Amino acid sequence: MILNKSYSPSTVFIATVFMSITVLFGCGETSKVNEEKENQSKDQTISEEKEKTSNDVILCFGNSLTEGYGLKLEEAYPALLQKKVDDAGYNYQVVNAGISGETTSGGKNRLSWVLKKNVKVFILELGANDGLRGIPLSETKQNLQAMIDTVKAKVPSAKIVLAGMQIPPNMGQEYTDEFKEIFPALADSNQIKLISFLLEGVAGDPKLNQEDGIHPTAEGTKIVIENVWKVIEPLLLK
Repeated sequence: MILNKSYSPSTVFIATVFMSITVLFGCGETSKVNEEKENQSKDQTISEEKEKTSNDVILCFGNSLTEGYGLKLEEAYPALLQKKVDDAGYNYQVVNAGISGETTSGGKNRLSWVLKKNVKVFILELGANDGLRGIPLSETKQNLQAMIDTVKAKVPSAKIVLAGMQIPPNMGQEYTDEFKEIFPALADSNQIKLISFLLEGVAGDPKLNQEDGIHPTAEGTKIVIENVWKVIEPLLLK
């Protein structure tokens, strides 16, 4: 993940680490059937929990960055978002629907498990795993568009927020640049809100990332939530 076309030593370090540990984002492929069953079970539990409450829901839908890989549950960004929502006096339930290793294809296939009518804000954080695997950019874009279309069709009142992502130049600079542009292009064409780069201020800083060089630490996630909150807060109603 990069912030611009000039790379600091720490960013180069991150890029190198990404290639050696992509398995952390894409783990579980050798047991795909069991993983899909487990994911469906998790999502069904999420759905059941949401149905028990009348609160409006902010649904955080994504991969390990949303799930909170390597963190305590209360340190993941959705948990920090819930605290900000509560402290500001808004009446929303924040639901963490992140699953490590998720691609846009996987997200598209499981979206219906968690998408309910009481979702008022939908945060879509997917795509990084596609980029790390070199999945064709057209496929990633189509899958993201399909998820946006699904939310618009099933919950037309929901406000959609797309989390922008960036990747290191391991797949070539052209691929990297075009990947980065997917997110603002989709946000513009669909007239939805954009978090320009979810990991702004965190990516490339070893002090704010776990040993894998990919996932934010608890301190790094405190910066991530500020990137999220400045886009989400104006969408909330008291």
